[in-house]
Amino acid sequence: MHYISHIPGELDALPFPRRIALMGCTGSIGCSTLRVLEAWKDSGKFLVEVLAAGRNIALLAEQAAEWRPPYLAVQDAEGPSGIEALRALLRKAAPGYEPEIEAGQAGYARLAALPSVDMVLSAQVGAAGLRATAAAAAAGKTICLANKESLVLAGSLIRALCQRTGAVVLPVDSEHCALFEGMVGRRESEIRRLMLTASGGPFRTKDADFLKNVKPEDALRHPNWSMGAKITIDSATLMNKGLEVIEACHLYQMSVEDVHVLVHPQSIVHSLVELTDGSMMGHLAVPDMRLPIAVCLSWPYMLDDTVTGVPFLDLAKAGTLTFEEPRCELFPCLDLARRAFAERRTVELNAANEVAVARFLGKDIGFTDIPALVASVVDAASSLPDFELGGDVSASVEAALAEIEKRDAAARILAEAWRP
Repeated sequence: MHYISHIPGELDALPFPRRIALMGCTGSIGCSTLRVLEAWKDSGKFLVEVLAAGRNIALLAEQAAEWRPPYLAVQDAEGPSGIEALRALLRKAAPGYEPEIEAGQAGYARLAALPSVDMVLSAQVGAAGLRATAAAAAAGKTICLANKESLVLAGSLIRALCQRTGAVVLPVDSEHCALFEGMVGRRESEIRRLMLTASGGPFRTKDADFLKNVKPEDALRHPNWSMGAKITIDSATLMNKGLEVIEACHLYQMSVEDVHVLVHPQSIVHSLVELTDGSMMGHLAVPDMRLPIAVCLSWPYMLDDTVTGVPFLDLAKAGTLTFEEPRCELFPCLDLARRAFAERRTVELNAANEVAVARFLGKDIGFTDIPALVASVVDAASSLPDFELGGDVSASVEAALAEIEKRDAAARILAEAWRP
């Protein structure tokens, strides 16, 4: 396969102990990562070098007191969730522990590129994770990527950086980890197309009239996965699957026509690779994010169930597995994402969707307004130009990120102003 980066084998695997920067440590993926690392804590295989959070400094202080990393990061430099507020919590939770604390996008990026960091687990939510991911790629790190928006916004830039610096990307998304494991070792000519599976969310069987009256609390009840609020709403609208289609195109350099989506309500088959001989390679497991996290942290070595805490899959108990086509007429975000990728308007797609989800959760717009708002912003956008890395890599990266952030900001203004 034509993967986004080099794929290490045992001969060139990242050595142990692996020193980790966990970006987004207080979110769902971050907390699951620390649960996995807890099982390895006495082995000496992993050292937590950085814990970076947003504004949940109470949880960050608890995590920092337990793991004692030399570096921490928060979103705000000042205020109730700023650096001094965190230091006050640390004085109570861990007397004598005085880590260096950074703040904001520049702080995240600096810590992701630290010489003392080998592996960056990028789990910050949304566009906020881009600068840290780009900094890690520019510094040649191994990136366990849970922040799909980094590729949605700047997939070609991340690919170019990996080629230039030797950075490695390992996909934490359950669907992409499944594809990755099914494709490693395959020639590009052997792969016909990719199949991403989707649970269908909580409204898979509902009709248009029902969707008009959906409330945030309804959309947050995912049938299979325990995730953060934003990704749970994206699952309900199928935007999450649209973003994963874009992610797949960048990770595996596939055309958007060759990345398909199947609704699979049981969430047992995490994705499938269709080969040119007519066969399919499927990845089946109990739906639990600890499994793909552990796969990426330990790659290319196989792990056992005592590390993940995930039970073995019992197919007899799992029962019938079903598959169906997505109902794009009721859930248009999937096709919106495909169109935005084809038209190079994914920055505006992502920005508009983040605003739309926030407005829906704030009860400012309805559930069916989400795709309407996003479509309006995408329609008003222009195509993103190609990014090329010049001799000065840092200057090239900064210019690319500045252009992306300018477009992102403009799209958010349009999205905030949109009215049904």
